[in-house]
Amino acid sequence: MMPASDPAGPSACSPRTLELLRDLIAFDTTSRNSNLDLIHHIRDYLAALGVPSTLVFNEDRTKANLYATIGPADRGGVCLSGHTDVVPVDDQDWASDPFTLTERDGKLFGRGTADMKGFVAAALAMAPDFLAANLTTPIHYAFSYDEELGCIGVPGLLNQLAGMAVKPRLCIVGEPTRMRVIVGHKGKVSMRCRVHGHACHSSLAPQGVNAVEYAAELVSFLRGMGRRFAEHGPFDHDYDVPYTTVHTGVMEGGTARNIVPSDASFEFEIRHLADHPVAPMLKELRDFAKTLEPEMRAVRHDAGFSWETLSDSPALDTPPDSEEVTLVKNLAEQNSHGKVAFGTEGALFTSIANIPAVVCGPGDIEQAHKPDEYVELSELARAERFLHRLKDAAQKGL
Repeated sequence: MMPASDPAGPSACSPRTLELLRDLIAFDTTSRNSNLDLIHHIRDYLAALGVPSTLVFNEDRTKANLYATIGPADRGGVCLSGHTDVVPVDDQDWASDPFTLTERDGKLFGRGTADMKGFVAAALAMAPDFLAANLTTPIHYAFSYDEELGCIGVPGLLNQLAGMAVKPRLCIVGEPTRMRVIVGHKGKVSMRCRVHGHACHSSLAPQGVNAVEYAAELVSFLRGMGRRFAEHGPFDHDYDVPYTTVHTGVMEGGTARNIVPSDASFEFEIRHLADHPVAPMLKELRDFAKTLEPEMRAVRHDAGFSWETLSDSPALDTPPDSEEVTLVKNLAEQNSHGKVAFGTEGALFTSIANIPAVVCGPGDIEQAHKPDEYVELSELARAERFLHRLKDAAQKGL
């Protein structure tokens, strides 16, 4: 174990954070893989310090969330939250091994450095300092899996937290915001629609049900819905894109030009403002689809549409004047707050466990998911100073 460190200077971060980040980056926790080796590494690191962890597994026990507490367990505290999975590096042109931490020009390169193992490393590096401070208010760690697949891993942990007699009073999600205090983000629903038609030779097209064409009608309907929101709102100008967006990302169907396709599918997402509920939008789409089915079923009785929800993450909308936001602003030494376009697990902490959430972490979301992803050393140093201020506040009882 490395010795405790003083708060980092303006542009340097502690050796302990660098060592932990190097370890975390070396684990290929792409969402298609297990994260257990990384989770066990964190568990063992904390255990060596005398901090026990609770693991909450997925159904087949190939992945797990980790939850740990430093300080008194009989009162609420501050939860530091991060996800352990990363997006793939497939077909990306990296200048260095994405799973080996590489430093160049004040930047640390590697998959997950910004999103969001940099924050996880900085938070874990503070564990010896948290322990030495004899905290009056506890600090919790919550590290999840499968955030990149639609925040589908953390609910298992949050369902347990929701039933606890004492749970955190605040969650700080360390997604990359360049240490800006973020109080809101849009919700996101992702869905797949399958179109069931009837195949025939294209010379006899009226005897078939063209699944691709009916899929196209629904995609066009979604496009019109998105245009309506862009023109008429509702609007929230705290966002760069101040309205709900509708986007079709995947479309498949057909086998040959001379065969009327019997099957097609498309996947779409709606990123919605907190005060713009998505349920009426989905009803509007399905109601339109129902108007097409009589024509389809006049040719084939079982033609139509089926729907599958791929992910459903609520919007985050923490009141800017709340005491939780005020606390995070004090820790970040800033008076302003903002909202971001990307989603986080913070909204689930609020909706499932009734724990207010604020997003604030090192790095820039612009670097996430790209080849040569990086976090600046100066950003990690800022995160460390933030966490040292959290330690001082927790020592005094917040």
